[in-house]
Amino acid sequence: MIALPRPSACAAFVLAAFSLAAPFASSAARAEPAPALAPHRAVYELKLLGGSGTKAPSQARGRIAFDFTGSTCEGYVQNFRQITELQPEEGSPRVSDMRSATFEAGDGHDYRFQITTRVDGGVEDLDGDARKTQNQQFSVQMTKPKRERLDLSGPVLFPTEHIRHILASARAQETILVARVYDGSGDGSKIFETTSIIGKPVATAVTEKPAQIDALRNMRRWPVTISYFQADKKDVEPDYVLSFDLYENGISRALKLDYGDFVLWGEMTELKLLPAQKCDK
Repeated sequence: MIALPRPSACAAFVLAAFSLAAPFASSAARAEPAPALAPHRAVYELKLLGGSGTKAPSQARGRIAFDFTGSTCEGYVQNFRQITELQPEEGSPRVSDMRSATFEAGDGHDYRFQITTRVDGGVEDLDGDARKTQNQQFSVQMTKPKRERLDLSGPVLFPTEHIRHILASARAQETILVARVYDGSGDGSKIFETTSIIGKPVATAVTEKPAQIDALRNMRRWPVTISYFQADKKDVEPDYVLSFDLYENGISRALKLDYGDFVLWGEMTELKLLPAQKCDK
């Protein structure tokens, strides 16, 4: 399972991951038990799929490394790193290195994040703890870049909670999921309006060798496309669009990251399933 944030300075800055009816999932989706998310480590090699306009790079390459562990009992831990090198038509290449470490409570009420982004020598650090309240509001206690409390309007989903809602909708054969998502990116106050399009289950052969394992061979997977909009600008083009195949256990393959001016393709090159803790929730 991977939840990606929008790019910063033409690179990644996400990580993680909803229905048309409030609060998020329909009654049909809620009736299905939530699927267990598989602890795993995955690596994706990035390459330029296409670009247009004056801001599109002539070449691009990079890598995403993603670790996911935990359960609804103990909470979820994600460690994410994306390195991207973009070569403009003129001038030197631009290199970005984004790292994030997050913890999300199993009940979706607490989300802690540490995000470091390095772009062309500059460094930006974000460190905060977001907590939901019972009245559908939530607050964020920021430690970096400065100590401050942010009181924001809900409802929102955190990244792993978002993915769980997508899977519940897919299992219920729902094709559209709309949600407000918070991942801690930007300055810690940004909320994304998201629209997820879920296709029918696919059974075509996968091309990546790491995904050709027994644990995934007969598992359902769905093509998913998530469009991310700034909360006050949903009537314009999305900030970015993320597409991928999503397995029922939360593992993703065949990533496509559309930043508007250019598109990156992410091919899975490594996959390791990690030990899972027993959880009866």
